[in-house]
Amino acid sequence: MATTEHPPPTRLRAWMLEGLSDMGRHGGPPGGQAEPEPAHKGQRWYRVMCLTGVDYFSTLGYQPGIAALAAGLLSPVATIVLVIVTLAGALPVYRRVAEESPHGEGSIAMLERLLSFWKGKLFVLTLLGFAATDFLITITLSAADASTHLVENPHLTSTLHDKQMVITLVLVALLGAVFLKGFLEAIGVAVALVIAYLGLNVVVVAVGLWHVLTEEHVVTDWTAALTAEHGNVFAMIGVSLLVFPKLALGLSGFETGVAVMPHVQGDPDDTAEDPRGRIRDTKKLLTTAALIMSVFLIATSFITTVLIPEKEFESGGQANGRALAYLSHEYLGNAFGTVYDVSTIAILWFAGASAMAGLLNLMPRYLPRYGMAPHWARAVRPMVIVFTLIAFLVTWIFDADVDAQGGAYATGVLVLMSSAAIAVTIAARRARQRGWTVGFAVVSAVLLYVTVVNVIERPDGVKIGACFIAGIILVSLLSRLARAFELRVTSVTLDAMAERFIRDMASRKIRFIANEPDQRDKAEYRDKIEQIRQDNDIPGEDFVFLEVTVVDPSEFEAGLTVRGEVLHNRYRVLTLESSSISNALAALLLHTRDTTGCIPHIYFEWTEGNPFANFLRFFLFGQGEVAPVTREVLREAEPDRARRPRVHTG
Repeated sequence: MATTEHPPPTRLRAWMLEGLSDMGRHGGPPGGQAEPEPAHKGQRWYRVMCLTGVDYFSTLGYQPGIAALAAGLLSPVATIVLVIVTLAGALPVYRRVAEESPHGEGSIAMLERLLSFWKGKLFVLTLLGFAATDFLITITLSAADASTHLVENPHLTSTLHDKQMVITLVLVALLGAVFLKGFLEAIGVAVALVIAYLGLNVVVVAVGLWHVLTEEHVVTDWTAALTAEHGNVFAMIGVSLLVFPKLALGLSGFETGVAVMPHVQGDPDDTAEDPRGRIRDTKKLLTTAALIMSVFLIATSFITTVLIPEKEFESGGQANGRALAYLSHEYLGNAFGTVYDVSTIAILWFAGASAMAGLLNLMPRYLPRYGMAPHWARAVRPMVIVFTLIAFLVTWIFDADVDAQGGAYATGVLVLMSSAAIAVTIAARRARQRGWTVGFAVVSAVLLYVTVVNVIERPDGVKIGACFIAGIILVSLLSRLARAFELRVTSVTLDAMAERFIRDMASRKIRFIANEPDQRDKAEYRDKIEQIRQDNDIPGEDFVFLEVTVVDPSEFEAGLTVRGEVLHNRYRVLTLESSSISNALAALLLHTRDTTGCIPHIYFEWTEGNPFANFLRFFLFGQGEVAPVTREVLREAEPDRARRPRVHTG
């Protein structure tokens, strides 16, 4: 490929673009494009579990309060329904997703394979919009909830009561700073926070259960009130199923669990094509996290329901959004309660870390490959700055209000989980696994039901998700438009016959004729040569035909394979397959120049039609007015006019 010398980068630029996201190494563009070494070689699965756990486990900070508000006295029963869906539904789905998509793309990559061309790209962009909604709102909502815990601490309420917006912005900025420093630091912080937070929760749960055992009347009071309100067990189960969608945030950790999968170390003999160790250890990660969370969800919903007065869960109550913090202050004193508050604030703040990791995994993996983001979007640090600035904007728009962001968060989580369930159902059906197909179909139906109910009750989530989707599609199309004339071919490979043709012409003058293949009979090539000779007033028949077949015009980057053949015992033809005719021709011309040291010439005929319509055909379908676009691609790729291949049009 042609290379153009650039001035050495400044120290700041070199630091910003140091290495590409190792999450984007696999499944990236094919071809010979150089890729730097990854930032790190992976971590043990239990350490990576802590990274996704800062999101998943941190929901204990608000989940018991949400369950109490949604289900009231039925909170423990509704939580058991949530745990059943977690262990029997979400966990098997995401274990299968890890198996089918081991490089962290998740269900998006699985569904991408079902659709091709532009409809596939637009579908992926839509799912990326929901993923952006999920992950970015995770960052802003968690930071806002952390600032809420800080502001509502009994020792700090009077001092910080009107500073929640500033505190939230500072927490988001600190999260971005951690990722600018390096990903190893992020994992190390996550491990420390998860161990401390879960340890403190064990103490709170143990003390809560002790009080339940020693104050027997609280259980009898609860069961009596429950029976009086709902009558029998079947009524309780029915109401629990109805309120279950409101508890769906307790499922929020699975998508990030798969998104951070590329950071799992796996086995030494793992390969990109067959990372068995990574798949096995990611399944351990997902299962362990789900089991730990399930135990805590049931225990915390029970003790908070029976020990905390119902009015304290309501807006303005001391347990609103911080039920376990309330118990820690109530039964273990303000000193321990303050330590618990600090731990909760820290893990809620850092819950955005797994979301940031998910964004850094997904966006660089898709958008640059589609031509819908600049090349620097594959580097980690610039993307961290972009996502941090967007998080600032979201925080400002929602005034750092946790409740205002809850609908968008739940919608993003549930749409991605539903898409994952549908993807594994299709995968099981294709593998002819009837039992798994039926099981995953049932899970898909449950998650779709929960998603629909959530959208009906909180339509603001869909509206916010639609804004993210519209923003991603608009920015992506503008980026692709700006990069329309960029050389997109990552490598050029010639077979033996093609190399022989070019080597033979290099001893004379290299002349190519661009031909749109039709019947490919003798008359087609004879008439084409005659037309080119007349239009350009050149003698002889020493030409090689170039014929490009457009395969998927929605693809942006790809390698180019060139095959040579002799037709009708006379005409030499090079055939190419590419997403864009002009890019394929420009790439071959530059490759020919670099390998032979000769400046090649290519001859075109003008294309009939409106220039604007032809540009749209090029932008969307890789065709259109080929001659001027080929020349423009060459001009951008090679600034030195003396070294630029010659384009002739008659």
